[in-house]
Amino acid sequence: MTETNRYSTRRGLLAGATTLASLAVVRTGHAQPVVKEIHQLRPGEFTWHPERSPAGPVAIIASIPDQRVYVYRNGIRIAVSTCSTGKPGHETPTGVFTVLQKDKNHRSSTYSNAPMPNMNRLTWSGIALHAGKLPGYPASHGCIRLPMEFSRLLFTVTHVGTPVILAGDYSDPAEVAHPGMVLSNAAAARMNQAVANLRGRPGQTHEDNSVSPLSILISGADRRAVVFENGDVIAAGGVTIQNAGQPLGSHVFMLANANDGGLTWHGIGHHANLKASVSDAATLARLNVDDRLMNVISDRLHVGTVLTTVDLPLTVDSSSRRDFVIVNGGEA
Repeated sequence: MTETNRYSTRRGLLAGATTLASLAVVRTGHAQPVVKEIHQLRPGEFTWHPERSPAGPVAIIASIPDQRVYVYRNGIRIAVSTCSTGKPGHETPTGVFTVLQKDKNHRSSTYSNAPMPNMNRLTWSGIALHAGKLPGYPASHGCIRLPMEFSRLLFTVTHVGTPVILAGDYSDPAEVAHPGMVLSNAAAARMNQAVANLRGRPGQTHEDNSVSPLSILISGADRRAVVFENGDVIAAGGVTIQNAGQPLGSHVFMLANANDGGLTWHGIGHHANLKASVSDAATLARLNVDDRLMNVISDRLHVGTVLTTVDLPLTVDSSSRRDFVIVNGGEA
């Protein structure tokens, strides 16, 4: 197989992807590329193949057990990098985050003005993606350290609002549902009209796009949804959940362009613990928001919209104004 084909995923192939062994053309930022198994990447090595999916919304998964960062664009994996997460006593939190701020030349206000090049901030309390030393094991104060060149490249494809999942276990993105399924419990014709209104609407897929990031958080415990635009809460309302006694699971869904030219959700399941059960992405089909909230969402829905489901109650510890952090906390 050649590296010009798409990656195989960790638990099966992405929709439409070509079968491929886990070979990668590896870059370190200094040496000529070499072909290597992804699991054999040494500290500082990474892959970068944006041509596999030239456009669309980006999602990032940092696997703490793997000490790897995986980058997906429009559901296709375009990059893998080694990383270094938090050391004992400063563990990197697991959960769902979005990029809150970007700064190419950031310095730490907490740790002796230490340089944090190409910083993508995930929390206001100090967790971020940035360039740093990579000893081959968790060694940071909670941040996700990256190779310098990889951090530079990653900085070019993220924007404020890009979802970042810090996880012990996860599933690769997969197309899971027609986007109309989340909009309301109204008739199919009304849902289809709401989706049709999206065609031609610009999406939040790159840094210089003027569209405000839109995030929707749904709690199975509260049966409630909160809508964030550009980090601010703009609406909240009730959610009807089919089979409500069954957990929703922890998922991130991103609205993306489908292969047929339409729209679809790409779903990523995740969990704090390695080898934990990752629920089926059919979760999305179980959700219906109330009509008032549907109107708010449909007026703003665009490619790149992020929808997150959790079984935790919605508290100030999980999200707040100008922030979007869903920490798994003591989740078993």
